[in-house]
Amino acid sequence: MDPSGNAMPLAALLLTAGGIIVLLVLSALFSGSETALTTANRGKLHAMAERGDAGAAAAMEITGDKERLIGAILLGNNFVNILAAALATSLFTSLFGEGGVAIATVVMTAVVLVFSEVMPKTYAITNAVGLATRVARLMRMIVRVLSPIVAAVGALVRLILRLFGVATDPKANVLAAYEEIAGAIALHHSEGSVERAERDRLLGALDLGQRQVEEVMLHRREMETLDGDAETEEILTRALSSPHTRLPIYRGNPENIVGIIHAKDLSRAVAKILGEIPEGREALRALKIDEIAMEPYFVPDTTPLDEQLRQFIRRRSHFALVVDEYGALQGLVTLEDILEEIVGEIADEHDTGSADGIEFQPDGSVIVEGATTIRDLNRACDWLLPDEEANTVAGLVLHEAQTIPTEGQIFTFHGFQFEVLGREENRITRLRVHPVT
Repeated sequence: MDPSGNAMPLAALLLTAGGIIVLLVLSALFSGSETALTTANRGKLHAMAERGDAGAAAAMEITGDKERLIGAILLGNNFVNILAAALATSLFTSLFGEGGVAIATVVMTAVVLVFSEVMPKTYAITNAVGLATRVARLMRMIVRVLSPIVAAVGALVRLILRLFGVATDPKANVLAAYEEIAGAIALHHSEGSVERAERDRLLGALDLGQRQVEEVMLHRREMETLDGDAETEEILTRALSSPHTRLPIYRGNPENIVGIIHAKDLSRAVAKILGEIPEGREALRALKIDEIAMEPYFVPDTTPLDEQLRQFIRRRSHFALVVDEYGALQGLVTLEDILEEIVGEIADEHDTGSADGIEFQPDGSVIVEGATTIRDLNRACDWLLPDEEANTVAGLVLHEAQTIPTEGQIFTFHGFQFEVLGREENRITRLRVHPVT
């Protein structure tokens, strides 16, 4: 007991001890709630909320603003921990005199660490969703009560940081949703729970909102078009020999697209004419291509892929012509081009050559067409070539070389060697690529 004679009455000792226990329980509640609410799967919480679970709905509400949630929990947790330490110091000082301070420090450190931090957080990690739904409504009330204090503390912190030249954005998210999901997919792939093909499909779907039509379109140089002023037999021959079912029609200038012809519409028109006019081949002269052509659909080259996908679905269309800011034709994009960003190259019985323009060689290198996109090459080979400055492999070489290379030239950058195998005019048509070992 305290040799100085300043010992607390028994009632005060019991009351102080009881207060310390209550504060430790509150500390454990704050610690466990923080871990549960920040680690609980929001997808599961959303599904439970949709089924009418009030606790899950409250959890979704308060985790929507994690800065305010964590601020309120930290404020409450620190308050009860400091108050518990103060009461413990008073209690042990009364019992053991000046040495009670050291005893209180050791005892409270051990008790808080085990019972108010490690144990509740361990339980919360193993039962995150269940605990989150149970404590969410209580935490929501605490957050609302402490919000003014949390806001004032946040403003004070930003002011102090500004004095040291550190600018902060109070509305900025710590981690954007896109980065959070992409990071989770990459993590699960590295751990082996998500296969490479599954990772590529998931990231491909996720990336649609980050990429634009110009990155996947077929350039106008590669487009197959029909001359609307050509003879009917020539139009039919070219349409039937083409691997594509939809072909743009131009008049005069190849960039003056006046319509889109579908092979099925063309076949129906020919069958109708032959059925009505029995003179055979001469009857085809009556075919008017403009009457069966569809009106061309133009889109800006900066349209995000997810938006273009929605437009294709809304218009019930599969084909669009791409123009730049000046209205000049840049190329064409199809529904298949966008779907291939998710599932990879889609080849059918009418496609010729390699589906994606990539040929694997026995020596570990790959031969690619210059127009092959860096994204397709990365997905096929599981490489990490950058695609911020260029969309195609040829474009990457041109950007890094800062010149138009000649056939046979070899460049090394980003840990890969690029050998120019073919060039037509100012275009790189074929390259050999392999990692530098």
